[in-house]
Amino acid sequence: MTRIYTKTGDAGDTALFGGRRVPKNDPRVNAYGSVDELNAVLGVARAAGPPDSIAPVIEQLQHYLFDLGSELATPPGAATAASAHASHVTAAWVEALERDIDRFEDGLPPLRAFILPGGTPAAAALHLARTVARRAERDIVTLAAHEPVNPELLKFINRLSDLLFVLARAANHAAGHPDVEWHQTR
Repeated sequence: MTRIYTKTGDAGDTALFGGRRVPKNDPRVNAYGSVDELNAVLGVARAAGPPDSIAPVIEQLQHYLFDLGSELATPPGAATAASAHASHVTAAWVEALERDIDRFEDGLPPLRAFILPGGTPAAAALHLARTVARRAERDIVTLAAHEPVNPELLKFINRLSDLLFVLARAANHAAGHPDVEWHQTR
């Protein structure tokens, strides 16, 4: 490709892997679009200077998300050559997230209340990423109501938002910034 613009989407549609064209508001496009946005927010979190223990985890998550987006962009029944582009989320990916959750959570004080998003720039970006992950999850559930979706993909995106919450807390903790507990407004 010599130019970034192709003009093929000017009428409001786009191509999935395999060549099928769909409207840009198709549930599949919404799902992988939210995953792409999540990946970009994680790029902001990496640029915000997270602790050295967290930065490589964020980078690995970005790689996972790129693969996950490819899987979402490949509809069931896509041509074999197109399917080769997509990695498939596996139980091992989910287990890796769970190990990271446990590892980082072990170093944190126990939660006693809901906490407000914020803190250091890296933690705030990770909290934002968590909310985008939850939206991506909702978009994937919407897609799953219309077409088959890999069940491991749903588990992965659910676990990912949990990990992002723990990483945000860990980034604040490493910087000596305590969690700010939510207090009901009266």
